[in-house]
Amino acid sequence: MSKERIYRDPVHNIIRIETDTPDGALLARLVDTAEFQRLRRIRQLGLAHFAYQGAEHSRFTHSLGVMHIASRLLKKLGRKYDIPAEHQLAVRVAALLHDIGHGAFSHVLETILNFHHEDFTVEAVLSVETEVGRILREHSPELPEDVAAIIRGDFKPMALAQLVSSQLDADRMDYLLRDSLMTGAKYGIYDHEWIIKSLEIDQARDRLYISARGLYAVEAYLQARYYMFRQVYFHRTLRSAEVVLNAVLRRALELENRGESVWRAEGTAFEHILSGRKPGLLEHLEIDDTDILFHIKRWQHSEDAVLADLSRRFLNRVLFKVFDLDMPEAARPLFLERVRNAVRNSGLDPEYYFVEDVADDLDYYFYTSGDDSKNHIYVEDGFSSPTIREISEISAAVRGLQKGYKIHRVCFPNELTEEISMLYHGAAQTA
Repeated sequence: MSKERIYRDPVHNIIRIETDTPDGALLARLVDTAEFQRLRRIRQLGLAHFAYQGAEHSRFTHSLGVMHIASRLLKKLGRKYDIPAEHQLAVRVAALLHDIGHGAFSHVLETILNFHHEDFTVEAVLSVETEVGRILREHSPELPEDVAAIIRGDFKPMALAQLVSSQLDADRMDYLLRDSLMTGAKYGIYDHEWIIKSLEIDQARDRLYISARGLYAVEAYLQARYYMFRQVYFHRTLRSAEVVLNAVLRRALELENRGESVWRAEGTAFEHILSGRKPGLLEHLEIDDTDILFHIKRWQHSEDAVLADLSRRFLNRVLFKVFDLDMPEAARPLFLERVRNAVRNSGLDPEYYFVEDVADDLDYYFYTSGDDSKNHIYVEDGFSSPTIREISEISAAVRGLQKGYKIHRVCFPNELTEEISMLYHGAAQTA
């Protein structure tokens, strides 16, 4: 029998799990669980394939990539620092399982049902009702809590938790390379090999840092993140698709709330979602992209005209037009009210056909040197007598990336583009 399991990967070429060791055998068993195999049915980039047709890759492939990078980081650090074997295993398992709680179509369901996928991930790891939970506990009684602590970011030593959950972690390192390759957008390319080579542990303060020779590689990594968010993750078409999907699901929930009949596959976890309540763990882990698509395909024939229309728009990529509000702040309220009225006057309900897309929480996505020191990136400053400093203190390039950036857009049906374009130009000229 083979003593290793090989995954051919478009980013890392070969991802290898050595199954003749207890740790490798555990990782292979975890990959084969129902919870991890479910990730094959969840797209890594949600609805990005509406904008980038190649973005069909899954959370499964990404999770294997994160485990691979984490393993390489541990191997590098293990040559210089004493890292207990049980801690190394916990990091590799956390890297592998970090996304098993993810919902269908990325974050769309999270915003509607008000949950966070990391909470489900931690719950799945600790549960006796999941395959992953039982396998982890069977391997070691302490392992589930160690893995959960790493995913939560409160594991000690903190430096090891930062390999999986930080501003410079295996998760981000993989998804930038993978998403860049699969979308064809070249913004996410950076020198991850040099970052791996340059990573060190500041044992006195229990944190990771980058040696002086890795400064420019980390600058490129942060620039890659910045441009991938601006050009890919917040792409107008992707956001428009999310707006339409959000409207479809909100309409279905509204009809259910009013006591009107909405088709559902009986006896499935998704049937409970239509109640509008947060799903339980096992219900959540039953749902993937295919459940939502299947229901939307049926809803396009709904007796409710709004649900049917929104469903057809989503399935056939008849998305909403997206305008950036490139006008003075003072002119926006009147313009938005006129757009809302134009949608209403066309016979469409603004509740579902008019959306302000506002993203003012970009500090979460871009690197900032805020108060949370455990999420800072530290680098050596100088070679002869180096000191360890937060990267923006010594990098003008990183400081430039921290300038404010907000998204404020309006989304409406494409057939109203000409009318609303006139309103837009009128508002801009008046301002």
